[in-house]
Amino acid sequence: MKAFRASGTFRTGRRDQPFCVDIVATNQEEAIERVMSNFGSRHRVRRRFVLVDDVSEIDPSSSTSPSVVAHFGNTPELAKKPPNTEEE
Repeated sequence: MKAFRASGTFRTGRRDQPFCVDIVATNQEEAIERVMSNFGSRHRVRRRFVLVDDVSEIDPSSSTSPSVVAHFGNTPELAKKPPNTEEE
């Protein structure tokens, strides 16, 4: 599995709303499918009104999306935090 960042627009009423989402998928086609599915279920937008302009693979540690963080298990905040040490 890889992390992808998809950006584009979707129709809300009479206006187009821009979006940029991070998705976990195996390839770009699956990433586009997940974007379409998410906007359809969350915003009731038909697939023909979701326009994906760009899908690019990203480093999972650069994402703050909860789904990406949960899948890969690494966050920048945890990497910077020093380990807990007990003082005697």
